[in-house]
Amino acid sequence: MIPGFAPSDVRADLHSGAAPAQSVTASTDWRGGLPILRAGAATLRQLQLSDAASLVDMLTTEDVTRFISPPPMTVAGFERFIAWTADEQAAGRYLCFAIVPDGCRDAVGIIQIRALEPGFATAEWGFALGSTFWGTGLFHESALVAIDFAFARVGVHRLEARAAIANGRGNAALRKLGALPEAVLRRSFLCNGTYLDQILWALAATEWTDFRSTALSPVH
Repeated sequence: MIPGFAPSDVRADLHSGAAPAQSVTASTDWRGGLPILRAGAATLRQLQLSDAASLVDMLTTEDVTRFISPPPMTVAGFERFIAWTADEQAAGRYLCFAIVPDGCRDAVGIIQIRALEPGFATAEWGFALGSTFWGTGLFHESALVAIDFAFARVGVHRLEARAAIANGRGNAALRKLGALPEAVLRRSFLCNGTYLDQILWALAATEWTDFRSTALSPVH
């Protein structure tokens, strides 16, 4: 997946009981701070500067960076990225959840959602998770809760994601979350000097309402 870290000039130095989406009025309360959400055996929360070292360890390995835009490679770089996320969130353009497994203090991954148009009606999301936690169910549980937050609390109508065709794990994860493939974006992602084809995935609020009734565990 392409989480879309901070712009290159920054990188260089570098919910409890939510109602179905269609019955919820969009709120901007999240601009001042994200709520703490439970996601299976993990917590989703606001990124903190103290997460920087853990994110460097988790998100800069070859396995993780293979199909994402380049992350910051230093603690200082991630600190600048985290500060940038707070500024973008305050402006109402973007939000980023830290994924913190039970028993851990710092983030081992992130889920980002950014507006593609004013008002967040259409948004794009992406994620990155330390490979140590792949295959544990941590991502799926976290993604369910983050997507539900986007539709029910942020007011997203259409949520898009892009994944390189070669990224079998990422595409399978999106399909499991109820997203539908809509198009192949030819040579749309520059990765390690090569332009890759991507699949455009999308999920609408009305589709999510039906999907969540069977897929989303109660949030406490």
